[in-house]
Amino acid sequence: MNNFEEDLRKLEQLTDDIKRADISLEDALKDFEDGIKLAKNMQKTLDAMESKIQILMNSPATEEVDDGEKEAKTKARKSKAPAKGEGPVLDFFDPGSEVNGTRNA
Repeated sequence: MNNFEEDLRKLEQLTDDIKRADISLEDALKDFEDGIKLAKNMQKTLDAMESKIQILMNSPATEEVDDGEKEAKTKARKSKAPAKGEGPVLDFFDPGSEVNGTRNA
């Protein structure tokens, strides 16, 4: 099986050949057909590579990094959580950011 780079060189050569002024119509058509077949095979190769990349991106090694980030975020949220029995803390207003005279202290 040819590798992708070789196929790309062949496709470029076919393209250059078709652009020649001295090429016969029959030869140009044959080169065009060969180029279409080559391009379709290259697309299949690219699709297979993309699938492999997707699998690698979703592999457990990648998830471990993501889990570590999730764990850090969870710990950060828990550190802000109220102590047991206190109930939720609704800090809609930050007393330090209030403008004088807008709220009675």
